[in-house]
Amino acid sequence: QVQLMESGGGLVQAGGSLRLSCAASGTIFSINVMGWYRQVPGNQRELVATVTTRGPTNYADSVKGRFTISRDNAKNTVVLQMNSLKPEDTAVYFCYAGGLYADTHPFIPADYWGQGTQVTVSS
Repeated sequence: QVQLMESGGGLVQAGGSLRLSCAASGTIFSINVMGWYRQVPGNQRELVATVTTRGPTNYADSVKGRFTISRDNAKNTVVLQMNSLKPEDTAVYFCYAGGLYADTHPFIPADYWGQGTQVTVSS
């Protein structure tokens, strides 16, 4: 079965950097979109950044110029490099894989989420 494993969260001071990684495991045929969302308690989950199989990226306005997303299609991994972090970036960050085809559903795409990793930026 498909699983998304995240790593790289933690505590950092404002202005610092963190690197989040996510690997999708299982017998996967293809993944249309991979990316990251974040959520603060009491708020809705919001887009941080996504990247499609062919490379186009999409970023939330609040992270443009500070965060960079990249993926390795062959390894089914996605990385979010976060620089110039601000206290308002504090949240639980979730890895996302959308439009995924796997051996358990070879003809119907499905979306998957990681369990989330905490990012805390202190002022």
